[in-house]
Amino acid sequence: MIREPLVLVVDDDESVRDAFTLALVDESYRVVTADSGDVAIAAAKRERPDLVFLDLSMPGKDGVQTLVELSALDPTIRVYIVTAFAEEYMERLRAARQRGISFQLASKPITDEQIRMIAAASLG
Repeated sequence: MIREPLVLVVDDDESVRDAFTLALVDESYRVVTADSGDVAIAAAKRERPDLVFLDLSMPGKDGVQTLVELSALDPTIRVYIVTAFAEEYMERLRAARQRGISFQLASKPITDEQIRMIAAASLG
């Protein structure tokens, strides 16, 4: 039996998590959500996600810290950072990329169609 791809959605805003879930569940993806970096890391340890949609601006462990920890768990996890605050994190993101951490960037707001296109392109 072929396993449905697992998508982890990490955002402190419940409405954003819900929007991603609604966009993806009809496309045969399993979706797990996390409202913080710590919850995301715990979820990724339980079961490796095939794709992570990650917010940057979160209380506690921000998206860059979460990205670094996800990469330490498994550097092959595909991470798509979806944020309205990329500019203020750009220096830290550049540093992460220079250390070999792979990720893509997308800007909020993001449409359901864009979410599905990113998932389809990332998960082939």
